[in-house]
Amino acid sequence: MSELIRASERIVKIKKGTFLFREGQEAKEMYVILSGKVQISKMNAEGKELYLRLCKHNDIVGELTLFTAGPRYLFNARVVEDGEAAAVNIENLEQTLFNNSQLAYQFLKWMNDHIRKTITKFRDLVLNGKKGALYSTLIRLSNSYGTEKQDGIHINVPITNQDLANYCGTARESVNRMLGELRDQGIISIQKKRIIIHNLDYLKKQIDCENCPIEYCNID
Repeated sequence: MSELIRASERIVKIKKGTFLFREGQEAKEMYVILSGKVQISKMNAEGKELYLRLCKHNDIVGELTLFTAGPRYLFNARVVEDGEAAAVNIENLEQTLFNNSQLAYQFLKWMNDHIRKTITKFRDLVLNGKKGALYSTLIRLSNSYGTEKQDGIHINVPITNQDLANYCGTARESVNRMLGELRDQGIISIQKKRIIIHNLDYLKKQIDCENCPIEYCNID
C-alpha cells in the first residue's frame, strides 16, 4: 500500500456528504483512503441503492477502472466521514505496474482478496434470503467495527435501518421487523444508532456460517 501512496500525485481532503466520484463519470484517478470513511454503492434504474463497501484507512477505491478503454467509474463513492485520500493517476499507475513487478504482485494479491470478499457477500445476499443478508451484514459489521465488551460486541459506527436495508438489498420495513425480532429475543440492542450484538453465535448459526477468515468476512 505504501508503494501505491508513493505513486500518488496529490492528497485530497474529503468532506462528509460529498463524492469522490459518481457512477458513469469519466475515470482518471483511483484513490487510497488515508483517513475518514467512504461508502461505495450502486444505483439501479429505479433509484434503489445497494451498499457494497464501507471503506476506511488503506482501502482502495476506483480500482476497477484500470486497464479498460475509455474508463468510467462503475460505482458511487460517497464520503461519510471527513478525512483524506491519495489520488493516483490511472494511466501513470498502469505504466508503473508494467515496470514494477513487486508492486504489480501486491496489487494483484489485493485484487484477489477483494474479489473473494465480494463473492462471499453476494453469496450471503443471494442464497440466505432477507434474514441471512441482515445477519451476515451484522456479522461483517462486528468484524470490521466491533469492540467486545462485557455486555456484547459494540459496533462503533452509527448505522440506520435504511443503511442496513441498503446493505441487504431489501426494504427498510423488512429490516425494521427483523431487527425488532432480534431485540425481542435479546440477540441485539440499539443505543443511539449503534448496535450491540449480545449473541453473535446465534446469528452465525442461523446462516450456517462457514467462519471465513475475518479478512474476507467484513464490510470493507
